[in-house]
Amino acid sequence: MGRLKISNLYNVDLAKRNIFVRPPEPPEDYLINDPTNAIYIGRTKIFHVPFYWTFQRITNPHIAVVGITGSGKSYFVKTFLTRASFVWGTNAFIIDWAGEYKEWVKQAGGKVIQLGKGSYINLLDLGGMKPNDRIKQIIRTLGILTDIERYPEQKRLTEQAIEKAYVGAKFKLDAKTQKDGLGRPLKPPTLRDVLRILEEQLEGGAYEFPAELENAIYRVKQFTREGEDFFAQQSTINLDELTTVGLVDLDLSGLPDEIFRGLAGLSMLQFIKEKMREEGWSSTKGLKLIVVLDEAWKIAKDDGSDAVMIVREGRKYQFGLLVASQNPTDISEAIFSNVGTTFILRVKFERFLDYLQTTLSFSDYMRSEISKMGVGQCAVNMAFQTTAKFSETFLIDKIEGEEPMQEFFLNLTAAFEEGAGDMAGTVSFEKEELKKKLRGYGLDEVHIEEIVELFNKKNKHVDAISFVILLERYGIARVNITAFLKDIGIDDSTIINIFSKADFKRLGIGDRDITQVILSE
Repeated sequence: MGRLKISNLYNVDLAKRNIFVRPPEPPEDYLINDPTNAIYIGRTKIFHVPFYWTFQRITNPHIAVVGITGSGKSYFVKTFLTRASFVWGTNAFIIDWAGEYKEWVKQAGGKVIQLGKGSYINLLDLGGMKPNDRIKQIIRTLGILTDIERYPEQKRLTEQAIEKAYVGAKFKLDAKTQKDGLGRPLKPPTLRDVLRILEEQLEGGAYEFPAELENAIYRVKQFTREGEDFFAQQSTINLDELTTVGLVDLDLSGLPDEIFRGLAGLSMLQFIKEKMREEGWSSTKGLKLIVVLDEAWKIAKDDGSDAVMIVREGRKYQFGLLVASQNPTDISEAIFSNVGTTFILRVKFERFLDYLQTTLSFSDYMRSEISKMGVGQCAVNMAFQTTAKFSETFLIDKIEGEEPMQEFFLNLTAAFEEGAGDMAGTVSFEKEELKKKLRGYGLDEVHIEEIVELFNKKNKHVDAISFVILLERYGIARVNITAFLKDIGIDDSTIINIFSKADFKRLGIGDRDITQVILSE
């Protein structure tokens, strides 16, 4: 009887033999969980097993979501929050960097708070902390968002002035409960009090290094100027209400820059973390709260951020942090290494795939599948509490949301010469993602609906060249169109071809109505 020569078998042959290779999916009992205590995501790609997400067997309830523009990332987040609310009664608090979720939250009957438009967060609010602990958080936050760590004397002066502001407001630095002689809660100081203390110190003239003091004053003053004093007035936001009233969107798009948005985002994370610590774990099912950070690279990338700290602390407080980004390198590797679940939608760029594969240790087969995904398809990586004897990364055929996902396509064939072969084809993206981008570029709702209707009339497929011509006709800058095309996975050389051919085609169209020309093609 001859012996089987394993060395002569190719990997492809081995992969076809179930006796040697287990398909990359967890067993059914890890995928099919109690529907009354889990969130349905979709069916697996290989065996079409329904996947119900729960954190019972994984290290923690925290989640990372990545995927290029239009891959279905926002659709997933909205579906996840909706089902968590239905299954567990979970509250959701969205720290909304670009104002992406506010329209959906309004439609869902939630509450939208637009920071910078009549709403304020007092940076010196305690949120249930001792002043000493809050001071450390504020200084650490400034260290993440500014270059204050390079100037230790300015850092010391700022920290000292914040301490004096609390003392001047009759706060005890080492006590949580802060009340006056009649038992009434004390009102916390503000950044204006901190600025006044620094300015009085400068006017006193006793300080040895006035230039350092002047720079410390300048740092604080940028947050106290009229019209930009979003963190220098008493808070109009009641944190106790915001984390218990259902769906809340904190819209940061009205703030002037990334530093202001980062200051708001980190402060809210800090307040929420302390609130959850105070409440502790309870025996109720599911999660009390899900906090969403979407495209918040300023506070998701730094290893000293509270986002990283929350993820590292695991499952202690019965709330989940959901961090989402189209660029995975904008999320700290410490987050990917510690979250219980990562959902990977379509990722095209090699450096992003390198980063994900290195961090999550999935196979080359999985990498190849991720790069080819369509809208709404995803890979799931789960960190189980016990060592798994099966693949912890598996594929979902399609995220199945509350409403059907509407997919649009750009045809690229006309951007290439005849005989281009595999270079030509289509790219797809989610309809709502297109609308969000167009709003961000300043397009009004009338023109947005015209573009959507154009896709609908053309059976969801529009030629990329005609699409570019139309956007430019509506006044969208070429730099923004380029950014959108890159975001949905079109490479630079193809974009150059699209714009070149758009210029030639525009000359042929002349002054005729471009929309009608495109519709008649």
